[in-house]
Amino acid sequence: MTTEPPAAFRVADARRDGMTRRQVDRAELERPFTGLRAARADTGPADPDAHPADVRREALIRAARQFAAHMHEGEFFSHATAAVLWGLPLPALDLTELDVAVCAPSRAPRGRGVRGHQLAGAQVTAVSGAHGLRMTSPASTWAQLGRVVRHPYDLTAVADAVILVPRIAGPFGRVLRPPLADVADLERELRRGRRIGIAALEEALLRTRHGSVSRPETWCRLTIVDAGLPEPVLDHDVYDDAGQFVACVDLAYPGLRIAIEYEGDHHRVDLRQWNRDIAKHDRLAELGWRVIRVTRSMVFDEPGVLIGRVRSALRARA
Repeated sequence: MTTEPPAAFRVADARRDGMTRRQVDRAELERPFTGLRAARADTGPADPDAHPADVRREALIRAARQFAAHMHEGEFFSHATAAVLWGLPLPALDLTELDVAVCAPSRAPRGRGVRGHQLAGAQVTAVSGAHGLRMTSPASTWAQLGRVVRHPYDLTAVADAVILVPRIAGPFGRVLRPPLADVADLERELRRGRRIGIAALEEALLRTRHGSVSRPETWCRLTIVDAGLPEPVLDHDVYDDAGQFVACVDLAYPGLRIAIEYEGDHHRVDLRQWNRDIAKHDRLAELGWRVIRVTRSMVFDEPGVLIGRVRSALRARA
């Protein structure tokens, strides 16, 4: 993983403070954007288990923190860049440029590595958010994604992430933080004027649910529902007959004791997680639960396999 991104500085400021041209152009400094310099990050050896999407996100966050030294009053990050900064799940999008916006009548920013936007002030809320950067609010960010996120499941996944209340499972668990926004906030965003992709956004809002902790879980739920199967419960705590907490499962049909568990890469590469999963699934089986383990390829490439397994389990338990 990378270290904390180094601070960037403006060449004009450095020259005014007495640095020579040779000093600001020395090889130890990188040039992330026109007119900016920054110390080269000591990233260390590459993590062989790092997912390419995580690497791209880290690079974008680092670039945003550097570009912040160059931002003018009234500029803020928006669209996909704001989504990454808020930690929202995105499909594969172009993250090589920063989305930087202003409100009309100011002109959209331009420059190398920048994708400029001029937005209607009545349709956007800019706040000081993650990493101390100026960006659109989580609700505004979601509404902007109607023009760049094409698959309706992904718009729902982002909405699910915005309203998520992270928690520790079990009877003594606790809420880790409040949601970034609630459903009412998202509804208000859609009433602030005409938006690109408004129909898809409205549909996504109708389908958002509390309890989905990842993009694949949202896709899994919507795939099951769109196949005509009953909608599963999300983030379900399982207790034994004595009232002792056993496990929290991703999706479930509690009355039929069917659990659907999404197995991300960390379940495979993290030995402790792998051992916890084995113990968890064995305990669920002892209590009569049928566990359907779902992989990424089943969700995104072979939904028929996922649907078939869920349908088979429902028929067997019915």
